[in-house]
Amino acid sequence: MQDDERHLSPGGDWLIAKLNDVIAHIIRLLAILMVLVIVWCVADVIFVLFEKLSAPPHYLLDLNDIFAVFASFLAVLIAIEIFANITLYLRDDVIHIRLVIATALMAIARKVIVLDFTALEPEYLYGIGLIVLALGITYFLVASKART
Repeated sequence: MQDDERHLSPGGDWLIAKLNDVIAHIIRLLAILMVLVIVWCVADVIFVLFEKLSAPPHYLLDLNDIFAVFASFLAVLIAIEIFANITLYLRDDVIHIRLVIATALMAIARKVIVLDFTALEPEYLYGIGLIVLALGITYFLVASKART
């Protein structure tokens, strides 16, 4: 066996094998960075909750405060979903479309939960409605295809 044959990928191209190694290291770095973002988001949830509960009237939350806390919680959950996407890609080297669609659904649901409906144009709401509908149908189709 020649020296350069030992470094070939299964497909036979050593350059592609090296580039795949670089990509794998980048994905690991992204996973580390996402964990840092998750920790930062949890700290933000704690800060927002503390800030809202310590403002007069103490230990009471009005509706806007509750929405701010919910938005912080949902941001953490979305970050965790993105971390799951990254780690699944690292393990399987494929994009799990169902998880990506579920993450998108969670992100748009977060947006809907914290919307101020009094300050929005109807077109914006129609657009969000279409996005939710399209993602919901897509998730249903992908999930039903996975069951068969």
